[in-house]
Amino acid sequence: MSGGVCPIVTRVGEGPRGGRSAGGTIAVDDSRHAEFLRLFTAHEQAIRAHVRRLVPLRSDADDLMQEIAVVLWRKFADFRSDAGFRPWAFGVAKYEILAWRRDRARDRVALSGEIVAVLADESACDDARLGRHREFLDLCIGKLDRGQRELLLAAYDPAVRIHDVAARSGRSVGGFYQWLHRMRRLLLDCIEAELRRSGEA
Repeated sequence: MSGGVCPIVTRVGEGPRGGRSAGGTIAVDDSRHAEFLRLFTAHEQAIRAHVRRLVPLRSDADDLMQEIAVVLWRKFADFRSDAGFRPWAFGVAKYEILAWRRDRARDRVALSGEIVAVLADESACDDARLGRHREFLDLCIGKLDRGQRELLLAAYDPAVRIHDVAARSGRSVGGFYQWLHRMRRLLLDCIEAELRRSGEA
């Protein structure tokens, strides 16, 4: 099972808390469901990466993502926006992974529950740290002049050939790769400076 996950109301007559409305219709606040889908879609890749760090096989991770998506929707009535959707989703995923591991406890290569819990907590911390790095990367890219920024972004666009970007810059392919290396070094220095300034280095 692969690809994106788009959880839908699981059974006719049930909402996030399993309440049944009169006449057996779906008792779901449409705006609440839309809000869940918006948040889940925005954070799905991060949740999937979090799960993949804790589950060895991609096929198992994909199956778990389907289950986690359903559980997230089922528990969404308990979600409080001030807590942040991603940390909340990571917490839900952690317990789903622990339950999945217990079901496979007879597998000799399965990690202990304690180790999985520690790895899950470390993964959540790493995600927050990487999020700050991404913020600083955006900030540092914004400091480049327009021409540099456009060339840099074009170089990482999978739909654009590097030969074409090099030609647009007026450099040979080799010369453009050298320029790209210098730009990466410049951005890394900028990110490290921002981390020091924020006290996170």
